[in-house]
Amino acid sequence: MLDELILNSAGRFVTVQFYKKSGELRTLNGRMGVIKALRHPVGVGVNHLDKDAYITIWDMQKKGYRSIARDSIVSVSINHQHVEA
Repeated sequence: MLDELILNSAGRFVTVQFYKKSGELRTLNGRMGVIKALRHPVGVGVNHLDKDAYITIWDMQKKGYRSIARDSIVSVSINHQHVEA
């Protein structure tokens, strides 16, 4: 459910809290649909991550793409709405 909120954000800013592989809780502010920093033209590059297990999102602070495991998401804030797992 929380992953669907992120996927349907339509380019709006999203704040996601999730657990990293190391077990550390992380807060990410980002957006979906950012294509500005792609190394290859849209449709040419390949994302090898399992789309059923991970979400790729643009991290606004680190200025790079980050992958979030869908099952590690704790909370999502979008449009002044905060939803927790």
